[in-house]
Amino acid sequence: MTASGTSPSPSAEAVEPAGHPRLHRGLRMLGTLFITLSAITPASSVFIISPGVIGQAGTGAFWAFAVAGVVGVFMALVYAELSSAFPLSGGEYAITARALGRLPGFVVLGLILVTQLLIVAVIALGVGTYLSVLFPHLNAPVTAAVTTLLATVLAVFDIKLNAWVTGIFLAIEMVALIVVSALGLLHPKRSLGDLVAHPVVAAAGSNPAVTAVGVGTIGAATAVAIFAYNGYGSAVYFGEETQDAPRSIAKTVLWALGITVFAELIPTTAVLIGAPDLPSLFGADNMMKYFITATSNSKVNDAISLAVAVAIFNAVLAIILVTARMVFSTGRDSAWPAPVSKALAAIHPKFGSPWIATIFTGVVSAGFCFADNTFLLVVTSTTIIAVYAALAMSSIAGRRNGSTAHAAYRMPGWPVAPVLALAAIAYVVYENFQDPKVGRPSLWTTIGIAVVSAAYYLVALRRRGTWELKGAEDS
Repeated sequence: MTASGTSPSPSAEAVEPAGHPRLHRGLRMLGTLFITLSAITPASSVFIISPGVIGQAGTGAFWAFAVAGVVGVFMALVYAELSSAFPLSGGEYAITARALGRLPGFVVLGLILVTQLLIVAVIALGVGTYLSVLFPHLNAPVTAAVTTLLATVLAVFDIKLNAWVTGIFLAIEMVALIVVSALGLLHPKRSLGDLVAHPVVAAAGSNPAVTAVGVGTIGAATAVAIFAYNGYGSAVYFGEETQDAPRSIAKTVLWALGITVFAELIPTTAVLIGAPDLPSLFGADNMMKYFITATSNSKVNDAISLAVAVAIFNAVLAIILVTARMVFSTGRDSAWPAPVSKALAAIHPKFGSPWIATIFTGVVSAGFCFADNTFLLVVTSTTIIAVYAALAMSSIAGRRNGSTAHAAYRMPGWPVAPVLALAAIAYVVYENFQDPKVGRPSLWTTIGIAVVSAAYYLVALRRRGTWELKGAEDS
């Protein structure tokens, strides 16, 4: 099976009637899966997000990731059905606008646009941390910006090339996770039963000790673990470039979630089972470095750190590919003044890529690499909650108003998945509201972005009547 199949040349399909540029279908399902998994970046989640979950819930992190996987199934089923009905490069905003209405759709557009442009910077800032094993004095923002710009150059090229590049880098990432898993599972210091029946967390006080962890703490950590799995829905952005998209994209979403859960849950569990000393693990400034050096040596840690740096670059590349397609779609839909929309909707005559949208995405994201870390965290922490809620409601509305009746994939047990997803989202909102440092300010920021987006739509777009929802189904 190959990452891409035989298809017409990009230049042949890039020449489109004025006002309706169209991407070419150069991907098969495997190529789309490579890019989607790279955007999720399991290795980055294990090395960056998992330690935060472990620090919060201790060995209860096993339960947090397991429950988060169940919640992920609910949202993946929602994504699969909606992307099967609307496999469009606009992603979530294009789906919501068609199923729930134009105003909610444009609000989602605003939330996703801001989040995606900033999340590239958030991820790229991790490159310097892991390259520091070889270059200890790297400037983090400069390194992140250079990484982003290099990925942008690569993202301008043909999507088939990028599918292969992300696939190769993804293989390196998975090898690093296999090594981490082997270090813990082959030399266990405690059983899986201990994690399940007797989860513990670091005890308060100066003495290194552990104490039982409560259900509430594990629940709060689950809210973080849910986001560690996030990204499987990114497959929909390549719906206009994937062959047999209505079926392929739905399958890709489900496969991406399944692989991600295993790729993150198993290494995290291995760390909890194989750590020589839990108090030392919980108290380490760098938990993964402690675990790897305690179970092997510093050279193995250096090799894995470099693999994680590769994984982060791969994630930056994949997310730029995703975001550029969404930005391209906003231009094709005439969401902005005519000259801006026309430029963003341009397709490269040789590579068949949305090249101006790609460059715009990369340059803006590189600029955000110099922003304050707290600002980046606050803006990006909870916007995805609102997007998830909009999608869950879109799946319900789509069934009721018939807008998704043509979907090639129908989720089993409807409406269980969207209803349970909404319940989980409500819980995550509650937990974030309890956090006055990041969670609550982030929720207010999300509301602010939604209000500004709604105002732009009502004052500018609806009055002008220029926002047109276009896509592959119009050709």
